[in-house]
Amino acid sequence: MFLEGRARIIRNRVINPPPIVRLILLLSLLYAFFVSISLMGASFKFFGKGFAQQLLTTTSNPFTGLFIGILATSLVQSSSTITSMVVGLVAGGALTVSGAIPIVIGSNIGTSVTNTLVSIGHISRPKEFRRAFAAATIHDFFNLIAVVILFPLQLLTNFLGDASAFMATQFANAGGMKLLNPLKMIVSPAVKFITLTTHESGVLMLIISVILLFIALRFIVVNLRALVIGKVEQFFDKTLFKNSLRAMLLGVGLTVMVQSSSITTSLCVPLAGARILTLKQIFPFALGANVGTTITAMLASLVTADPAAVTVAFAHLLFNVTGIIIIWPMRRLPIHLSERLASASIRSRFVPVLYILIVFFLIPIALISLTR
Repeated sequence: MFLEGRARIIRNRVINPPPIVRLILLLSLLYAFFVSISLMGASFKFFGKGFAQQLLTTTSNPFTGLFIGILATSLVQSSSTITSMVVGLVAGGALTVSGAIPIVIGSNIGTSVTNTLVSIGHISRPKEFRRAFAAATIHDFFNLIAVVILFPLQLLTNFLGDASAFMATQFANAGGMKLLNPLKMIVSPAVKFITLTTHESGVLMLIISVILLFIALRFIVVNLRALVIGKVEQFFDKTLFKNSLRAMLLGVGLTVMVQSSSITTSLCVPLAGARILTLKQIFPFALGANVGTTITAMLASLVTADPAAVTVAFAHLLFNVTGIIIIWPMRRLPIHLSERLASASIRSRFVPVLYILIVFFLIPIALISLTR
């Protein structure tokens, strides 16, 4: 009886470890999660960075620029990279301001592919996947609606170009600086090790990143569910995401710190899957991330001290801020659309895969071919 009792205690400790052990395990899984996202982005850069740079210099009209921004950012999985590239090309005279603005508008849509891909990691668990996929695509729908409303307005009035040119005159002579990115410093050694180990093979890096992503997501959700019974759940619900303004500011702050809206918005996907955050809480956080991601290009533009480059960076910021002002009163629309798409994805597993392929790759490629 004594041995059976001891065995039962040991088994319970293995199955239900103490909170501190779960916390350490959760931090390790979060590290693996961040490595998987960074590695995925790095693998796509080996596939598509050169191609993306060629795309950026071949804009012939605003519609081509818009779809090039979507495709290039989807390939590189970083709007910060693409907008910084665009700023550099404008400063070097390879792109005009009018040609660059549609690209940075398109990059807003392309950057949301990462968190949508992350949500696929939950696809084997239908209820969890429905919440995770809705949380991911709410960012997509905001960006799509913003482009539908603001891109035609930009073509008619050039309000982004005029307003950002005025702002650029105030900052064009400011010196540039670089933000410390602690997350990148922590994750980079693992990403570099895997990159070197795979001999910079984009295919192998992508496979490893997907495996890491699925493992991390699966056990992040399990550990979050165990930890959120009580104080941790209250911390997210009552403190970090207590109201829309706080959630939005958190999105801005975190994205400025890690300089990647893909990472910050992707972090919400498992939190939604674990029922820690709701769509209403995630939506303002994603909007804040959209604003935070403009900081990298703004700093890059200030380094160039070129008025045209600074204008493009401010145009990206103004686009996101204007989108928030216009869409916030009708925020139920993107939330509703993401819920409907998530419901359709439960009925057929092909829906999320087709959605990603069509929206982020096939439509931009087809329309680039038609508008060039």
